[in-house]
Amino acid sequence: MATTFKNFLNNDVTNTRTLLHEAIPVTGTIVSGTYITNTETNIKNYAHGMFQSVYDYPYLSSSANHIFDITCGFSASSPLSSSEPALVTQQEKKINIYNQFSQILNGYNATGTIRGPDRDGNLAAGSQGYEESFFLSFARMLQKDEIKKGSFSVTLLTGALVNFPTGAANQLVIADHGAASNYKVNSPAGEYGILYTSSAAANPNSGVGLIYYQAGVAVITSSVFGSPGSITSDIRDEPDGAGSAGEPAPDGYGTYFGSLATASMTSWECFASQSISGACDGFRNRLANISFNNTTELNSTIYFCRANHNEFNYSSNPTYLSSSKLVVKNNATDLPVSYITTIGLYSSDNEMLAMAKISEPLKKDPNTELTLRVRLDY
Repeated sequence: MATTFKNFLNNDVTNTRTLLHEAIPVTGTIVSGTYITNTETNIKNYAHGMFQSVYDYPYLSSSANHIFDITCGFSASSPLSSSEPALVTQQEKKINIYNQFSQILNGYNATGTIRGPDRDGNLAAGSQGYEESFFLSFARMLQKDEIKKGSFSVTLLTGALVNFPTGAANQLVIADHGAASNYKVNSPAGEYGILYTSSAAANPNSGVGLIYYQAGVAVITSSVFGSPGSITSDIRDEPDGAGSAGEPAPDGYGTYFGSLATASMTSWECFASQSISGACDGFRNRLANISFNNTTELNSTIYFCRANHNEFNYSSNPTYLSSSKLVVKNNATDLPVSYITTIGLYSSDNEMLAMAKISEPLKKDPNTELTLRVRLDY
């Protein structure tokens, strides 16, 4: 235990913040590669039927890791909400899921109405939302503190199926292009970026989803499964001919979508007639790859422990003395000398809070000044 203490000055302590990144690939074989045999042991469905959980191994295995949850829903302003409940499977649950994610990710407007996911992120200009959407919630184990901006991409199979279920005519890559320097901060869930179909200049009409970096949630409109070229004109996620006045008539629901049992359905029909699990099956079977970099935020406090020439030249170790003489001195006129092996950080009442060991003893005498750098990570 130390008997001599030295107080830190303001210039002896500094704080740093470091962001560590790790590449996370989620391949299609993990997400949908087992559905061909109808033994999706890495996909867990629940009795409530409101979402699916995806694991990297059979979920009953002790080595299985939870990757993400997937669900879907539509807004109260969607044509599916105004349909008769008997015509839309799990209509109330799908609306509730959409509202729940909207509340968490987007909050409320000035009138107390729930904001839906906004296509261009400009909430002040009114909502141009994705009215029928899939929601992917990534496990904290994968995303860590947040998803790195500008690193998120999803590869989907679109268009008419070829030799179902092994492929499709087109691959569509959507990503948060340019989000590293151009992201939104007006969400109660933190920062988010817009998912685009290409890296070209940002165009509100080419947005097909949102990625919330700290929340670890991706929102993808169901209209991405439309025919090529239809996404940029599909302002509202509505079936053919149901666009609002002044909008181009969407044509993004004329291609096949669904799981093995519903391969001939369009995405609109699947949203209406299939359960949440059935629609999620269809999405997974069209999911070829997910890729992003996670972020671990490492905060550090660095203490510069300075031993001036006239400090810490004597040891507090009892073995430093023998018969009232310094064991490291041969003659009384020799300079005092000590060997530093440990640094202790103490509270104001001299209680030890942290201890640092150095790799080898450092010789200290009146001719030497030392500065030892101690870093605490948290």
